[in-house]
Amino acid sequence: MASSLTKHFLGAQSSSDGLARLGSLQSQPLPPSRSLQLPARRSSVKRLEIQAAGSTYGTYFRVTTFGESHGGGVGCVIDGCPPRLPLSEADMQVDLDRRRPGQSRITTPRKETDTCKIASGTADGFTTGSPIKVEVPNTDQRGNDYTEMSQAYRPSHADATYDFKYGVRSVQGGGRSSARETIGRVAAGVVAKKILKLYAGTEIIAYVSQVHKVILPEGLVDHETVALDQIESNIVRCPDPEYAEKMIAAIDAVRVRGDSVGGVVTCIVRNVPRGLGSPVFDKLEAELAKAALSLPATKGFEFGSGFAGTFMTGSEHNDEFYMDKDGRIRTKTNRSGGIQGGISNGEIINMRIGFKPTSTISRKQNTVTRDKHDTELIARGRHDPCVVPRAVPMVEAAVAMVLVDQLMAQYAQCNLFPINPALQEPLEQPHDAQAKLNL
Repeated sequence: MASSLTKHFLGAQSSSDGLARLGSLQSQPLPPSRSLQLPARRSSVKRLEIQAAGSTYGTYFRVTTFGESHGGGVGCVIDGCPPRLPLSEADMQVDLDRRRPGQSRITTPRKETDTCKIASGTADGFTTGSPIKVEVPNTDQRGNDYTEMSQAYRPSHADATYDFKYGVRSVQGGGRSSARETIGRVAAGVVAKKILKLYAGTEIIAYVSQVHKVILPEGLVDHETVALDQIESNIVRCPDPEYAEKMIAAIDAVRVRGDSVGGVVTCIVRNVPRGLGSPVFDKLEAELAKAALSLPATKGFEFGSGFAGTFMTGSEHNDEFYMDKDGRIRTKTNRSGGIQGGISNGEIINMRIGFKPTSTISRKQNTVTRDKHDTELIARGRHDPCVVPRAVPMVEAAVAMVLVDQLMAQYAQCNLFPINPALQEPLEQPHDAQAKLNL
């Protein structure tokens, strides 16, 4: 290494001759030279600027999303995906279709097919281990709908804060703050879900449990058996048909008035390996909350008993342990939500994410202009009267990205050497079970 560096900087003919000339130079001051004016160490300011970019999640399974609502397109780059994973554009399209706009009368009427293209990272239908780039073009932009919003801030939207932070923003469609950015997350979530299912048999299922004041009663949905086809059987994505109709009616009622409502998405994770999560700052629930609350329009996150647990005593809240028929330690109840001490315990993880009413509505509101004058705004454009039906695959993707990253972290730290079978379980499901999976 010394000889190669000497040749590069000093033009030496041989390593010994170069080192000799380097020694003679050390006793003399170097003449001024632009080519040798290298910084002594990397600037801490620049390092903070890179870390604060905000478009990348994950340590081992790293996802970076890109694009804006009315730009040329959106997508993601996935780095750290294991090689030899079966993957196709058709796999991704299923969840992208669940997320896309224009799918029913209770979603935005913007018409996008959201057809994805895998531009790198696969060969012959399998991942190669190199970065996977997924692209989705924007095809139905209407920039003229945002003429008024280029001057007046939409109340409770990111318009004003983007200006406060950056001093400039992409007006059309909300730019980077648009939920269209989540296409990249949903595509990456498909990859994460496949890894989790293939390796550990893990299933991630989300559904709508509340729209405005219509609340699905607790216990009405069996988290042990609820399936995707039940959730996808109606346009609001609630697995109970009776409450689904009530939720649809609630959205229709505000939609025709140019208003909006919020709601709650419940997400469950079955067959979670034990041991995921890294105390103290990377506890599993903390990472899940970060990923979920980074989704647009989110306002709250609960797991397990959530805030309701604050009304209980310890004897009422504690999940008592028992030995099941297979000799595994289990809990009789699951108020912990599958996580204790920031680490998964193998029970079903359950969480609830609250979404606010859509900010952009076609009703007159008081606001101010970018040049600081009071005004009124009636927003135009095509927007969801309620975001939660389309948020379901977004939540699943966010949860999957967290869990696959934590799975890889657990494997790297705690499974490098043989596990302690008296206390630990393998992360990997039996190979015969893997063979039965329909990928």
